Amino acid sequence: MNVETRNQSAKRVPAAAGILWTMCLGIAMCTGCTSLTSPISGIPARRLPPQFFAPPKNNLVPVDISLLSQEAPRNYILDSDDVLGIYIEGVLPFNAPDVTPQLPPVHFPDAESTLPPSIGFPIAVAEDGTISLPLVEPIDVRGMTIDQVRELVRQAYIKGNILQDEKARPVVTLIKERTYDVIVVRQDQSLTQNEVNSGSSVQRGSFQGASGSIVKLPAYQNDVLHALMQTGGLPGVTAKNEVKILRASQEDKRKRMELVAQYYRDIEAKRCQNPCMCPPPPPEDDTAIRIPLRVAPGVIPDIRPQDVLLKSGDIIYIESRDREVFYTGGLLPGGEHPLPRDYDLDVLGAMAIAGTGVGSQVGGGGGGAGGLNARSVGGVPPGRLYILRKTPCEGQVVIEVDLAAATNDPRQRPLIQAGDILVLQYKCEEEVLNFGLGTFFTYGIQELLRN
Repeated sequence: MNVETRNQSAKRVPAAAGILWTMCLGIAMCTGCTSLTSPISGIPARRLPPQFFAPPKNNLVPVDISLLSQEAPRNYILDSDDVLGIYIEGVLPFNAPDVTPQLPPVHFPDAESTLPPSIGFPIAVAEDGTISLPLVEPIDVRGMTIDQVRELVRQAYIKGNILQDEKARPVVTLIKERTYDVIVVRQDQSLTQNEVNSGSSVQRGSFQGASGSIVKLPAYQNDVLHALMQTGGLPGVTAKNEVKILRASQEDKRKRMELVAQYYRDIEAKRCQNPCMCPPPPPEDDTAIRIPLRVAPGVIPDIRPQDVLLKSGDIIYIESRDREVFYTGGLLPGGEHPLPRDYDLDVLGAMAIAGTGVGSQVGGGGGGAGGLNARSVGGVPPGRLYILRKTPCEGQVVIEVDLAAATNDPRQRPLIQAGDILVLQYKCEEEVLNFGLGTFFTYGIQELLRN
């Protein structure tokens, strides 16, 4: 090789190096370099304080649904608004001694009723608990059974010298039991169990509106379980794991209004002293009854018999879980996804729901240079996930998850909670490795083939 040839080769080396660095820079831009251009500072998952962990729910067990109903007595106990069927030969209805007695009417219950057929003329129990019969004073039947009322009616006509002992044979049956009008408001959503398990994305406005209905519950069926059964059954996976009961009494309504008013008065007073204060969360409504549907193992649910009894005007409220969602971004497909109600979801499961599992290749952002990305250039998947988690007073904590370590150590897989934002990024060494592999396959092989 002469001097001229060596000089030409020396001139080609800087030119080739410049082309090489230019292509490296182009590949770096195509692969979506985020660890350098958009750094995120987070706390490693293994160092996360306990107060920032989401509470587990994998081991929750359903409560015994029989606790949501009441035990009916052996004999029906009468009260106001019950309708009795009463027949008293010669008196109800009245007929002359020489006239054949009129047969009592027969009543067949509705298809929904569990009462047997009854006979007699309908006599309603008044608000004061009495019944009015011909020729005798009103008879107090509140708290009595049918057999006891039959004997009371018999004694009333015997003591009034209206019927002889052997002629006093009244017939008393129950035509219609009293009912309670209860309002049921449900915010169950339209997603099915399969859609939730498959991680169907939740779109705002896709939920059904709250459905409300007024149900008539017969006596001894006026409880939470019967009200739910008449309006669609137990709450589904798109509803919260609890049943909320609002009592209809005026005293409870007044307490709720005073509680809310006092809360806002306290907030205004504290803001006058400290305008930058963080307002406390609204207090729990102590007049409302919250009945859990799932509890931790070994925990006996605090459900009293009087808690599940319903009166006219009471409201059963099934609240929706439409806010129990998490969000994905960065190298993950962007979206809003519902959280499972009855089992835990960690970061690896959340990535699978979002459509990207650990170790899979994802797009690196950007679509320039002919659509080059991490998959087509380097093929090394991103290995760092950040969880942006809200804290009280509009704060935020950033949790850093090393996906390689999390795959081998379950303790480094934080559980996802409502409102979390998951951002997937490359580590710096992963980006460099992708750049190097991309440079080799896009430029180095071409140079080898060219030589």
